[in-house]
Amino acid sequence: MMLGNAGWSLDLDRVAAAAGPRTRALFVVSPSNPTGWTATREELAALLALARRHGLWIIADETYARFWYGEGERAPSFLDVMAPDDRILFVNTFSKNWAMTGWRIGWIMANPTLGQVIENMIQYATSGVAQFMQRAAAAALDRGESFIAHQVARARRGRDIVCGGLSAVGRCRFALPQGAFYLFFAVEGETDTRRLALRLIDEARVGLAPSSAFGPSGRGFLRLCFARNAEQLDTAMQRLVSSLAKV
Repeated sequence: MMLGNAGWSLDLDRVAAAAGPRTRALFVVSPSNPTGWTATREELAALLALARRHGLWIIADETYARFWYGEGERAPSFLDVMAPDDRILFVNTFSKNWAMTGWRIGWIMANPTLGQVIENMIQYATSGVAQFMQRAAAAALDRGESFIAHQVARARRGRDIVCGGLSAVGRCRFALPQGAFYLFFAVEGETDTRRLALRLIDEARVGLAPSSAFGPSGRGFLRLCFARNAEQLDTAMQRLVSSLAKV
C-alpha cells in the first residue's frame, strides 16, 4: 500500500513484478487492517487477471467486508468479477461483523477442487467448533442484519470523530479509511512510533498500536481503532489532540 494525496492505493505494477516462478497465490485483504484501504472493483479485476496469467490462486480475506463506507451493503469483492472456475478461496469470520471476537468461528468458500483438502484440514485441525458457537453463528446470519447496521453506523461516526480530531492537530498525515475500523496515521517529526505510543499512554491515557506491530512497511505509522462509542472517542481525541499538539 502507498499513501498519496488521494489516499491509500495499490501498486499493481509492483505486485506483478513480485510474482515469480515460486509464487503460488496472492493474498488479498480488503478492506484492510491496519490501513482501511479497500480495493475497487477495477483493482480486483486487475488482480484476478494477473492471477489468471500466472496460474495463481487468490486467497481473499474479506473479514471486514461489511464495515464499508461506500455505496452498497458490502465492499467490492472478487465475487463481483470472478468466473465460476476461477481459483479463489474466500475466508471470513463472525469475529468482526457480529462481534464474536475470540470465538474463532468463520467460514471458507472455495473452488470445489479444494473440497477434500479443506475437509481434511478441518477434521485434523479443529474437528469443528463448539455447538453454542454454531447456534450463535446461525442466529447471526438469520437475525443479525440490524446489529451489523448498528455496528457500521457507530464505526462511521467514530471515523468522523477521530479524523476530525487529528486533522485539527495540523501535523498528522492519513487517508480517510474506506473500510474496516482503523485509522493508520503518521505524525510529522515522529519516527519512533513505539516510543510515541508509550508516551501517549502516559500523557493521554490512550492506547495505540505502533508501526512495529505491522512490519517494516508500516514504519512511521500508528494504528487507532475507532470501533468505540462516540462519548469514549470524544474523550480520547481531546486527550490525544492535546498531547500530539506538543512539539
